[in-house]
Amino acid sequence: MLWQFTVKNYKTFMDKATLSLIASNYDKKTLEAENIYSDDVFNKRILKSAIVYGANASGKSTLVNAIAFMRLFVLRSGGRQQGDSIEVDPFRLNVTTENEPSEFEVIFSFDHVLYRYGFEATQQEVISEWLYYKPKTKEVELFYRDGDQIDFHESLFSKGKMVATQGLVRKNALLLSVAAQFNEEQAIAVINWFRNLRVISNVREYFSQRFTINRTKTPADKQKIITLLKDADFGIQDIEVELMNEDNIPSHYPLSLKNKLIAEIKEGNMERVNDILFSHRKYGRDNEFVHNVPFSLDKDESSGTQKYFNLLGPILDVLENGQVLVVDELDAQLHPNLLCRIISLFHSTEMNHNNAQLIFNSHDTNLLDSGLFRRDQIWFTDKDKYRAAKLYSLADFSSEEVRKNEAFEKNYIKGKYGAVPYFGSMDILNEIFSPYGNEKQNNRTGGSPEKTQGAS
Repeated sequence: MLWQFTVKNYKTFMDKATLSLIASNYDKKTLEAENIYSDDVFNKRILKSAIVYGANASGKSTLVNAIAFMRLFVLRSGGRQQGDSIEVDPFRLNVTTENEPSEFEVIFSFDHVLYRYGFEATQQEVISEWLYYKPKTKEVELFYRDGDQIDFHESLFSKGKMVATQGLVRKNALLLSVAAQFNEEQAIAVINWFRNLRVISNVREYFSQRFTINRTKTPADKQKIITLLKDADFGIQDIEVELMNEDNIPSHYPLSLKNKLIAEIKEGNMERVNDILFSHRKYGRDNEFVHNVPFSLDKDESSGTQKYFNLLGPILDVLENGQVLVVDELDAQLHPNLLCRIISLFHSTEMNHNNAQLIFNSHDTNLLDSGLFRRDQIWFTDKDKYRAAKLYSLADFSSEEVRKNEAFEKNYIKGKYGAVPYFGSMDILNEIFSPYGNEKQNNRTGGSPEKTQGAS
């Protein structure tokens, strides 16, 4: 389970920002059984979900992007070539940070062991890197990398030491990733946790759809997806995945692409999906069932149906395996009731047997008063006057500032907790939309406005 994620000097985050899934004692008796997993090994209470609010461009998506970047860099850095750049982007609105490294750290439990792993990196190289683990009561340093100097635990990270001393770790690669390739046990454990971490953003939704499609290949999994679609009241009775063949290649494809696809189909090298068909019931004049009609997911179904279908594969996967799902703008295109349904799956002790976690950002303020979240599960991103983002929880406010039963949604919209846009004076907008707005603007700037005809 994810305990904590920290990012510093990455895009909109200048200072250190930490998302903690460790439950506070602030609401110790609130939704304790549903929303919290009690880790008896380390005597900690871990939240099953977290929701992040904030104005547009306040850092909500950047937080998701930071998690996604860390995951991909950990999984792929071992294959980097000399000179490949690292996809970090430091905070560029301050001269003290624009040339400094970005920092990432994660704390998580995996197979009853607690890990703390992190690194600092510029676009050219890894500046520092560290890995600690806690199998019982004491945290042990497995390695600490500071430039070219690396300190190792002699017995617990011996293969990692061999890799480093033989010069097999490039400056733009992570020691963790390379050590895992050489079967370093603890490095493999960390890699496996990151591999099971699911991050979904709008730009990566295609991969989520592919993941869901692959799950329909198994009859039992296909039935689970159909059941969830029926539960969502989309009127869908069945799913059919239509594979591409020589006869249904889209006519608008260039000839060169058509020939390439035909060759792939004949050779059987690649399976390509042409369409996903959902069956809907058709009725007669007297409302008797006639037959099922296929609807194309892309052409006929709503954007909400498309998004929900794309999410189902990852949702099932993390629920069944006790993994972490991070979603950017989970509420987009989804009805509020359906959104609550998804959240309830993760809070349910009956359906979330393995304590999977859901982290997402949202603009749906209805969730604040839905009764689904504790105060320590509600987070905000906000920017200061220097345009640097900060991250904080509703539980960070004192009990005098935020009472347990107050109207969270109303107070958030009013700006009590920050993390909302603050607009300028309407006078500026009035000038823009005024019939004489351009004339006033030009007079201020010394221009010579053309004569305009005012409304009578």
